[in-house]
Amino acid sequence: MNETSAVKRALSAQSALKVGGLKVRILGLDPGLRHTGWGVIEAEGNRLVFIADGVVEPDPKLSLAERLQVLFVEVQKLVATYVPHECAIEDTFVNKNPTSTLKLGHARAAAMLAPAVAGIMVSEYKPNLVKKSVVGAGHADKVQVAAMMRILLPGCKAGNADAADALAVAVCHAHHRASVMRFAPMKAVK
Repeated sequence: MNETSAVKRALSAQSALKVGGLKVRILGLDPGLRHTGWGVIEAEGNRLVFIADGVVEPDPKLSLAERLQVLFVEVQKLVATYVPHECAIEDTFVNKNPTSTLKLGHARAAAMLAPAVAGIMVSEYKPNLVKKSVVGAGHADKVQVAAMMRILLPGCKAGNADAADALAVAVCHAHHRASVMRFAPMKAVK
């Protein structure tokens, strides 16, 4: 996708946001090399509706390149199946092991690339902002996040922590998308 199409897509999404009342389908991703959680919601104003969630789990016996390929292909399938308008992904947190951080970065890249190739804007959110947006505390634990997803998204079981985290990323984006959309055209023009 070239810069002109990115600008047109961002302006179109911004126009849709101004009209109000339009449903926006959001794919949330919580990337990991062993478990990549995903969740799909629809947002219409302040109303959120649960669509689906799950986890992509590449075989740990595969090489790094093969696991990354599995992540990319599976997220591509999610994009084709659920046709999201926007995507949100959790940003990498830096942990004590630089090798683990680097591998997580690889997983994020594979997951981000699939919606980007489809021309879908991908927004990134820090883990603490996601937790603060959905639970009210930036250091909430996974049990609290899952419980809040069941409250905010009726019909959602949030039985898997990775899927619940991905839904939380999507909800966070739904709450912050007005700001993201406001600045999207400026970023795309650069």
